Amino acid sequence: MRLSSLLPALLLGALLNANAAPMKLDDYLALNGPAPAAKLAYGPAPSQYAELFVPQGAGPFPVAVLVHGGCWTSKFGGIRQFRNMAGALAARGIAVWNVEYRRVDEDGGGYPGMYLDMHAALDLLAATASAHELDLGRIVAVGHSAGGQLVQWIAGRARIPATSPLYRPDGLKVDRIVSLGGLADLRHEAALIKSSCDRDIAQLAGTPSADRPDVLLDTNAADLVPNGSRTWLVTGELDTISPPRVAHDYAARARAAGDVAKVVILPQASHYDEVAATSPAWPQVLRVIEQALERPARAAR
Repeated sequence: MRLSSLLPALLLGALLNANAAPMKLDDYLALNGPAPAAKLAYGPAPSQYAELFVPQGAGPFPVAVLVHGGCWTSKFGGIRQFRNMAGALAARGIAVWNVEYRRVDEDGGGYPGMYLDMHAALDLLAATASAHELDLGRIVAVGHSAGGQLVQWIAGRARIPATSPLYRPDGLKVDRIVSLGGLADLRHEAALIKSSCDRDIAQLAGTPSADRPDVLLDTNAADLVPNGSRTWLVTGELDTISPPRVAHDYAARARAAGDVAKVVILPQASHYDEVAATSPAWPQVLRVIEQALERPARAAR
């Protein structure tokens, strides 16, 4: 299906599903979308690549960096499901950099590999932007669940201590963040992360050492504020993996530190409706992404 004809189909799907029951995990795992224009490797491991979706027409195009969730493991899918959102964004004239990364159950995943993959994926995006007419002055990072943690971390990269293995002084600046049901605050949400995803903080942040006694100083997004970012914390009203309380608590901490954070609650939406371009929640999610890109919302027809 051509990207130009994809948007009406997605909007029709959302209308037909306006009264549908909230999506469950199996519904999420069944999501798919159009094939990317290109698949580009940023490292030698099987999971070190990104998919590029380029809109039709002439650029330069604004860019959405998508980082999927899945409880930081390969068990719950990820990049294939995010093609659903990628196709919908490309149909709106937004280029998409759909990032795969090494998770905790893959060689080299967890700490520090998962975060180094974010660095490398963004470095490759910066290096290839001109060849694909991508406008890096209009860029937003959109992450879901575990991916929400990673995109919120991306916003604070400049504040990582210089002694950390994750320190990068000159990375691509991404300060517009949309976190969809994100589990970003490793310090304050450890119990929820354990109950929702069965992940221990050591898997996500490493273990303390003499050189690194506090493992959250370079991994926890809430420890990397203020960083000048503007964050939209978007959560389904019925999300039980990352309930609305999590979004409100993070926003309060970010605002207290001096950053801008806004909470958007999606009525009658689950953790999985947040990322489906065929769900009733999608028009509201799309409006947030376009607002983050400072693009005027167009009437959906």
